[in-house]
Amino acid sequence: MTDTEAADFRHPRRHVRLDTILRLRWLAALGQLAAVFVVANGLEFELPVVPCLAIIALSALVNLALQIAFNPMQRLEPAHAAALLALNIAELAGLLFLTGGLQNPFAFLFLGPVLIAATALPTRLTITLGVFAASCAAALLFYHLPLPWDPEDPVVLPQIYLIGVWLSILLAIGVTSLYTFQVTEEARKLSDALSATELVLTREQHLTQLDGLAAAAAHELGTPLSTIFLIAREVEHSVPADSPLAADLRSLREQAQRCREILGKITQLSSSGAPFDRMPLSTLIEEAVAPHRDFGIDIRVRIAVAGVAEPVVMRNPAILYGVGNILENAVDFARTAVEVNAWWNAETVQIVISDDGPGIAPDMLRRIGEPYLSRRRADETSGVHGGLGLGVFIARTLLERTGAKVSFGNKTFPDHGAVVQIVWPRADFETVHTAAAVEA
Repeated sequence: MTDTEAADFRHPRRHVRLDTILRLRWLAALGQLAAVFVVANGLEFELPVVPCLAIIALSALVNLALQIAFNPMQRLEPAHAAALLALNIAELAGLLFLTGGLQNPFAFLFLGPVLIAATALPTRLTITLGVFAASCAAALLFYHLPLPWDPEDPVVLPQIYLIGVWLSILLAIGVTSLYTFQVTEEARKLSDALSATELVLTREQHLTQLDGLAAAAAHELGTPLSTIFLIAREVEHSVPADSPLAADLRSLREQAQRCREILGKITQLSSSGAPFDRMPLSTLIEEAVAPHRDFGIDIRVRIAVAGVAEPVVMRNPAILYGVGNILENAVDFARTAVEVNAWWNAETVQIVISDDGPGIAPDMLRRIGEPYLSRRRADETSGVHGGLGLGVFIARTLLERTGAKVSFGNKTFPDHGAVVQIVWPRADFETVHTAAAVEA
């Protein structure tokens, strides 16, 4: 993953459609209009109707102007969406000022715009809107017109009670917004991590398609190359050895023969029955281990020979990438050695990868394998190293798609180091190519 892609996953751009904000604003305007109508005509309380209707009309005019001037389907920049939500808060504050301030039970509607911001806007803008809503509520604590009520039996609430209402609004904004933000952020991270997994699978699928194209090209080119080779050989035999064309004809025949041999190798590697397409467990492990042997860490592979035949699997990029990524993490955190142990029986196939590093921290052990959770350590030459935390997530996802169960743990004291156990039902392991083909 490139640096640019990494930055995109760390800081995903968040955009809200204008139509979404406008729908919420229209809903708020209709609700406010209905409330004014019920209080003034249904309950017959004294209410500054004209100023309230003026604020509602201003909100409606803003909505109409936005619908006319812009495409409702366009996505707003976060700052623009935050400005519209702030306007919602200001309009609500104006209506509450005219109708009793925090004595009005609709004061808790301050939560709405902040919760919307928590689900769709960056943290900085969400906090800004929360502070703005809390400030408006604090101002209404001291400055407001009387609550519309029966003039013969007015409602007089103690100031300490109103302070409690303000604190409850403040706490509700903080707690609910934080919870909403965390839930939304986890869903967003999971979505991004799954997208990264799909990118890996797509790349592997493209490589498989290229392999098929290479086989098709080798097959199509084989006939004309054979014709060129035969004609060159016949002409070479008919030309005297001392002719100036003899050397050129010999070179033409040799190069045509070389092309035939190259295409033969491509056909052999790409054919469904090629020996490299089906590999025993030991060969699969060796292929996953080979790229990591030159990093100064001793990688010890132990294959426990069982009384039953060694399992054989179709060459599968998901297994190779998953095992290779977990092995790469072990090499990164090992001090001197990494062990790869494998065994099988008639029911299961198991690979255990362990290192002699610091192990997995207890607070991370239950969450390891989640997206954006990365093991980090200080390195003397490069400082803190570690990626986005997607590598283990992708590896675990790919392996579990093949039917494996992946578990993480630490060695038993006094030994130290992380242990990753990968277990397949043998039937799933030996037929994993079928599942991979369906998903591709």
